[in-house]
Amino acid sequence: MTKLSVAIIGAGMGGLATAAALHRAGIKADVYEQASKFTRLGAGIQIGCNAMKTLRGLGLEGAMRAQSFYPRSWNNKEYDTGEIRFDMIFGEAAEAKYGAPYLLGHRGDLHSALASAVPDEAIHLDHRLVGFEQKADGGVSLTFANGNKVEADAMVSSDGVHSFVKDSLFGKDDANFTGRIAYRTVFPASLLGGYPIDDCTKWWGPDRHIVIYYVKPDRSEIYFVTSQPEPNFTVESWSAMGDVNELRKDFAAFHPQVRHVLASCPSVHKWALFDRDPLPRWSDGNVTLLGDACHPMTPYMAQGAAMAMEDGAVLSRCLVGVERDGVSDAFRRFEATRKPRTSRMQLSSRTNTWLKNPTDPDWVYGHDAWNAPLAELETA
Repeated sequence: MTKLSVAIIGAGMGGLATAAALHRAGIKADVYEQASKFTRLGAGIQIGCNAMKTLRGLGLEGAMRAQSFYPRSWNNKEYDTGEIRFDMIFGEAAEAKYGAPYLLGHRGDLHSALASAVPDEAIHLDHRLVGFEQKADGGVSLTFANGNKVEADAMVSSDGVHSFVKDSLFGKDDANFTGRIAYRTVFPASLLGGYPIDDCTKWWGPDRHIVIYYVKPDRSEIYFVTSQPEPNFTVESWSAMGDVNELRKDFAAFHPQVRHVLASCPSVHKWALFDRDPLPRWSDGNVTLLGDACHPMTPYMAQGAAMAMEDGAVLSRCLVGVERDGVSDAFRRFEATRKPRTSRMQLSSRTNTWLKNPTDPDWVYGHDAWNAPLAELETA
């Protein structure tokens, strides 16, 4: 381990990936999470080829291959007729082209894999950050709601779209409510009663869509997530429950395959969709934002977690060999390297047109955060 110590706020995908990357680089990193325990959320996640390359660098490729579904394609179909709009082929062809597989998994499995790559003693639960101060010597002093205080050389904030650190550094502003909500759930595929469904399909309606896919290699679990207008619902919570009967009404005009999946699911969660315009700055001194804290995006490209994990890989590269007095420049270099890509992803995802029609996805899936060039900082 180097003398550098990094405090990471938030044990989501980005925070854990950053901690794992820093530990693999020989840098001391501790993660502080406000929750008192990790819970297995009922949600699927698309792990793109670019995200898999990041996970490979953390030693987690085998674990994710073993417990995730390997789809033939991401098929985009007309909501009612099932006519194919664009069939984005994945499987072996995409793996050969991009150097890593495209997998469909359970968010809980990915989160557990990332947590396994961080030493147990470096994860501190029940730690909600309530204050921090950058000191004259360059260090950062952190204060938590449970009364604990921590000193570190640097702080990385991966505390989500409603980031306490972001508001403290750059002022509070509201994320953009898109006027849309999403329903989602994971449930046993046995409830389909043997009814056949596609590997992974996005059904495109006039003002709404639904994505349905398997999340286990044996097709034992199925996941769906929707997007539809509902401007008066603004609860952004992974645990809020929705009314499955209302959901079924909302998609009554869709293809029989969609209707059967919705008729089979026992319950759903519901949350409001937010994003944010690209921020002018991510860092201040020895504190930086990461992941959704600085570039939250709509889920329409399935790249939010991937961007946070890529952030972690690049940040670790920027901090290798750096001591406390070099952290500020390292964080500026991290931002300069990552911002063009994450800003493009935010703005592209906002349009909700990804793969709706024939699309060249190379700029998304071909990226490798471990080997992408790092930005050169301008010297005064």
